[in-house]
Amino acid sequence: MIPHQLSRADARRIAVRAQLLDGSRPAGLHAVVRRLTLLQIDPIAAIAPSADLVAWSRLGSSYAPADLDAALADRTLIELRAMIRPSEDLALYRGAMAAWAGRRELDPRREWMRANDAFRLDILERLASSGPLPSRELPDTCAVPWKSTGWTNNRNVTQMLEFMVLSGEVAIAGRSGRDRLWDLATRVYPDDRIVPAHEALRIRDERRLRALGIARGRGPGHPVEPVDVGEAGEPAVVEGVKGTWRVDPSQLDRPFAERAALLSPFDRLIHDRKRAVELFDFDYQLEMYKPAAKRRWGYFALPILYGDRLVGKLDAAADRKAKVLRVHALHQDVAFTEPMTEAIGREIEDLARWLHLDLTPPR
Repeated sequence: MIPHQLSRADARRIAVRAQLLDGSRPAGLHAVVRRLTLLQIDPIAAIAPSADLVAWSRLGSSYAPADLDAALADRTLIELRAMIRPSEDLALYRGAMAAWAGRRELDPRREWMRANDAFRLDILERLASSGPLPSRELPDTCAVPWKSTGWTNNRNVTQMLEFMVLSGEVAIAGRSGRDRLWDLATRVYPDDRIVPAHEALRIRDERRLRALGIARGRGPGHPVEPVDVGEAGEPAVVEGVKGTWRVDPSQLDRPFAERAALLSPFDRLIHDRKRAVELFDFDYQLEMYKPAAKRRWGYFALPILYGDRLVGKLDAAADRKAKVLRVHALHQDVAFTEPMTEAIGREIEDLARWLHLDLTPPR
């Protein structure tokens, strides 16, 4: 098939529309999550948790964090490996779960599970009798401690639970505050037909491309959610960018309505930093792990979208004790025009109102 010829502006508009960030607002939270396929969970709430910021940036003031809590409580949305997904999508992952534990290639995670099979069975027994439970109420009876050079070293219960998620034995049933509540997967996951792993991979690639609009067919591996889409969609080339892309054909030749938006640092529009540079010429890093003196944009700077361009970063923080949203700086990657300044200013004011905070402008 002859690749579609796209300008960078075409490609950007496809990406923005696909992520529900153009001028037409989606109908509600479930429509957002079904289209995006996920909301990423991250505990950092310098302004608001990432999942809430992503939902607010699409829905505006009609969204309330209680909506997400309610959807998780009634399990129309389900948490899987730090991602919130539509419950019906679990059918696309359970085939891979069933195959994971039985794979024969060398994997230290499976080897460790086999060495601690009695430990795994102890957890299953405790959950069967008393679940859902937080991890601290589950027994640590491991025979061989989990070894790691990172923060997971000797965190035997949480590591076993994470691996048991991969094998489809346990699931997150909900949360109590920040504590995840664990239970048997058979009591959490919907009783839908399990899609065979090969077919599920194709469907997930198609859904990911629909959410991204345009993506690479092949890319570097990511542990939970890939950034590439295999053979989904149709081939495309983007003017001035090397290589071939895959594009969602339903996004071609559609009108585009622009607006301003403030994005979470984990937003899928900019999550693939290489794609953000190639299509948007946008340089961004999350700097909360850097020393303050080495930060260019701020601890939790929000990327700023205007139309089909990423035009700057908002350095702000929610001071809930003082009941204010403090704006430390508004970094302009390009010189803001008067309409841009007004639209972005309104978006910052809307953010403060949504947070129920007063707004303090930068000094």
